[in-house]
Amino acid sequence: MARKKATGTTRPARKKTKVRKKAAARASGKKKTTGRKKTARKSSAKKSSTRKKTTRKKAGKADTTARRRRTLKGISDIRRFFHRNEVPIYFVSATPFNLLGMDEWVRNFYFINYIDCFDGNHPTALVPHETPHRPFESIEDIVNYLLSHKEVHDIVNAKGKICPDREKPKGPNGKAVFLMFDEETEKLCEELGLEVAFPKAKTRSKVDDKLETTRIGDRAGVPSVPNVLAKVDDYKSLRKVSKKLGKDLVVQTAYGDSGHTTFFISNEKDFKKHEEDIVSAPEVKIMKKIKCRGSALEACVTRHGTIVGPLMTELVGFKQLTPYKGGWCGNEVFADAFDRRIRNQAKRMAMKFGDELKRMGYRGYFELDFLLDLDSSKVYLGEVNPRITGASSMTNLSAFAHADAPLFLFHLLEWMNQPYRLDVAELNNRWADPDNIDPWAQMVMKHTDDEVGQITRAPKSGIWEMDDAGNISYLRMQTHRRTVQFENRAFFLRIAGTGDYLYEGADLGILVSRGRFMTDDFKLNRRGNQWVKAIKGQFESMPVNEANMEPSVQPADIGGFKML
Repeated sequence: MARKKATGTTRPARKKTKVRKKAAARASGKKKTTGRKKTARKSSAKKSSTRKKTTRKKAGKADTTARRRRTLKGISDIRRFFHRNEVPIYFVSATPFNLLGMDEWVRNFYFINYIDCFDGNHPTALVPHETPHRPFESIEDIVNYLLSHKEVHDIVNAKGKICPDREKPKGPNGKAVFLMFDEETEKLCEELGLEVAFPKAKTRSKVDDKLETTRIGDRAGVPSVPNVLAKVDDYKSLRKVSKKLGKDLVVQTAYGDSGHTTFFISNEKDFKKHEEDIVSAPEVKIMKKIKCRGSALEACVTRHGTIVGPLMTELVGFKQLTPYKGGWCGNEVFADAFDRRIRNQAKRMAMKFGDELKRMGYRGYFELDFLLDLDSSKVYLGEVNPRITGASSMTNLSAFAHADAPLFLFHLLEWMNQPYRLDVAELNNRWADPDNIDPWAQMVMKHTDDEVGQITRAPKSGIWEMDDAGNISYLRMQTHRRTVQFENRAFFLRIAGTGDYLYEGADLGILVSRGRFMTDDFKLNRRGNQWVKAIKGQFESMPVNEANMEPSVQPADIGGFKML
């Protein structure tokens, strides 16, 4: 017991002594440490410092990522996000027309084009020197030529070195958007380290099929003009399958543009003109011919719902602008184009169609054409373009877009790996308000004569002004319509330039101005006619023999297909 008691009293005594010594040392300001302890402490301090630096570096990197991926809350955050964007985004197409002005909204946004519409003066348009290529037969051919060009590779790889997505296996050099593209485009982008910021080409091709569009609309509850989808072998079989649709018919093949593959048939003579196209198709769409007015709107399928732009009227088949009957040649957007009932009906149809596209796995930008039956006032689905279109510049540069954000920004958000919140219903209601729609019009001008010539003089892209007598003069270079303040001024984007060939259907350029180019009964008005005559008067050419045309001086053998 004594030992246990001794043991129990001596240990606390030693601990107490040690505590007193430490207290005394602290009081005197002295510390007694061995060399080993000093070394250990230095080593420990060094390790601690290294750990802190590493932690700071990791924290800094995490902070940057967190900043980039922090949920955007509404329009203000979305606008700021794109103004600070560090990921290179390229619009690759024949011209920059469809997305003009987007580089002012999105930092590091570039145009890669085949045609130099601005004579080297556009600050973000990259036009590589022409190299030998096979004749182009489609816009996809032009895109694939550009993506294969060494100068484009050098530009993309150079800009990709500073891309924040550099370490990502998908799209380390940035993102690419197009007017048209195919599966070869997707392969070229993969090789170039670009992510295609659109649904797969296979999906887009399926949606773009006019017959499939009809079926999608049926599933979504969006009606088309009374029609039948069938294989046609001859005139007799055409009449047999369409007997409930009346005498006057409109026949469309699955793919086509600007009236090239839309045929108006009232008798066998009409049929014979287009028999080869109709009979060779596996299936065609046969519609009842109605007296209608064309209209269009653009929309975007997002994770939060379908955003819908304003309903625009269309310029169709004007002989002054296009040689194609039923061919699209421009748009107008103004508040009184349609009454509220029609605008709301078109908006609901676009939202339904967008919801069906979303179920199919589609996301992003699309355009719907509508047909308003002037006899019954019914609104019918015409066709869908699963992409940006010739009307995109109208949608993205209007007053409502400047007040909020261009529709195309919401498309890009779906590919930016960036969470965001948005009240789509509120945005749609605001964009549908007539007070937010300012009147603008655009005309797409084609060469309408059937002779061939070579251009010796062409008007410049930029702002033009018209006097009271209908004469025009060039004011200044401008990259889009932003500074057109008055209706006697217009922005012209030149497509055909000096040395290019003129032939029936060749694109000359696009003219955009405030106000309207059509009358209330949808004919070209006096001002519209004056501008067409004046701009075309700026082109001069010399006649040539088509057999002696030099491919080396042609821009692309372009013109037999939709470029815009």
